[in-house]
Amino acid sequence: MTAHVTATREQWLAARLELLEAEKDLTRRSDQVAERRRQLPWVPVEKEYRFETEAGTVSLADLFAGRSQLLVYHFMFGPEYTGGCPSCSAIADGFNGFAVHLEHHDVGLIAVSRAPLDHLLAYRDRMGWTFPWASSLDSDFNFDFNTSCTEEEQRSGSIDYNFRPQDTSWLWTGDGSRGPTQHAEMTGTDTPTYMRELPGMSAFALEDGVVHHTYSAYARGLDGLWGMYQWLDRAPLGRNESGAWWRRRDEY
Repeated sequence: MTAHVTATREQWLAARLELLEAEKDLTRRSDQVAERRRQLPWVPVEKEYRFETEAGTVSLADLFAGRSQLLVYHFMFGPEYTGGCPSCSAIADGFNGFAVHLEHHDVGLIAVSRAPLDHLLAYRDRMGWTFPWASSLDSDFNFDFNTSCTEEEQRSGSIDYNFRPQDTSWLWTGDGSRGPTQHAEMTGTDTPTYMRELPGMSAFALEDGVVHHTYSAYARGLDGLWGMYQWLDRAPLGRNESGAWWRRRDEY
């Protein structure tokens, strides 16, 4: 256990009320940031992307399934993986519960990965999920939205991710300890192969038959989608972690 202060109920309440003001301020600022997200300009998607789904080969517009808005989770599951990324899996554990609510509010939710469709569906069955999942294996979709890179790009020492260059030279110096080696092994790959896929989410709007890209987030920008951490941030010891401690939920 970490060091902590012991107090009376009255002392706790005084401290809690002080914290409440900070929480209210954070909520107000969060609302302001959400409004700024909605004010971002829309960019027409001019490239024709094709995806493999349970309904066959479809376009990006088809993924909306009759809705005007689409949220895509870029799930780390590359063609070489034998199973989905454990971190993405932990995030996706929450999708089943709220996807139906989004769908009844004119918002579609879908996961997209580069692994073949049959691999994705088999893993979905294993995890007991039901949300839609599409394969972008033969598409530039992941590369264009900066959630996949080629080995050549990786070896160049820098890739674009989270709207800025990211150093990748350490992957080729033998310092595997700096990478998520444990999670790479859990996906049946080595660290460089594992890291050629990256997590993210993207939002799209369909208006007058034209698909527009409206928003993307990566890295810690996904924290709000990771329900596990929202609960841990309210637990007595918080996140209380020194590394990647989590597993797929059927591997504990």
